[in-house]
Amino acid sequence: MVSAVFHSPLDAVASQVAAPVVSRPLAPAPAAAVAAAAPVPRARTPLDLRAFWMRVLPPFLGFGLLVLVWEIVAMKSTTGFPSPLATWQQALTVFSDPFYSKGPNDQGVGWNVLSSLQRVALGFGLAAAVGIPAGFAIGRFEFLSRMFNPLISLLRPVSPLAWLPIGLLVFKGANPAAIWTIFICSIWPMVINTAVGVQRVPSDYMNVAKVLNLSEWKILTKILFPAVLPYMLTGVRLAVGTAWLVIVAAEMLTGGVGIGFWVWDEWNNLNVANIIIAIFVIGIVGLVLEFALIKLATAFTFEEVKS
Repeated sequence: MVSAVFHSPLDAVASQVAAPVVSRPLAPAPAAAVAAAAPVPRARTPLDLRAFWMRVLPPFLGFGLLVLVWEIVAMKSTTGFPSPLATWQQALTVFSDPFYSKGPNDQGVGWNVLSSLQRVALGFGLAAAVGIPAGFAIGRFEFLSRMFNPLISLLRPVSPLAWLPIGLLVFKGANPAAIWTIFICSIWPMVINTAVGVQRVPSDYMNVAKVLNLSEWKILTKILFPAVLPYMLTGVRLAVGTAWLVIVAAEMLTGGVGIGFWVWDEWNNLNVANIIIAIFVIGIVGLVLEFALIKLATAFTFEEVKS
């Protein structure tokens, strides 16, 4: 026989009241939780010395090799070829007063560079104003492409100096002849690159334009121009380099104020140190123009523009 024992609820309450309350010390927090709560110091990125030296050392060695070869040529020369140190001392003299003016044929290197840049800006600006729209038209319409492609292939390889007598004959002046030579020589890269960019626009874009019945102006501004912009800026970069090369050769023959004329005038005076200084000035200005256009192309295109 199984007997069941029943307890009153009051007994349970009384036992809980009678039981002593024992206070327990708080358990220490885990070390991982404390470490997570504490502020973590930012780890310093270690300096990549190999990448630093790979960026700095090769250009330094390249310039060092140039100076070494230059010094050897100066030591072996019997015609008074200036050494790097002598050229540096002459450069300090030249750039101490780059904007002096002692007549139309005796001006500082600063005025000569500015005059050349002015001619380049005029010739290059005219070439861009004509070449970029012409490139869009040639790339857009097959009839114009078949019409002008043979002419471009025929005239593009012509030397800049061959165009200079034509400019002198037509414009009757040295300055407009130099601008004409820059124009005719720098227009081809912009025409060709712009036309190629238009021809490489995906056909789906043009099919959508036909479905929407867009006007030619809408097609040009909304479809062609954004797609062709990287090609167009590449043509602009090539054209400005060509323009800067052409102006030096043109000014040697036309005279007046300009970096090319300065080189020729210093040769007539047998001042070889100034010729070497002019070579470095021409290279630095061309490098600055190229760098500025690379930055412009990078800012206005989504593609990575490499030098």
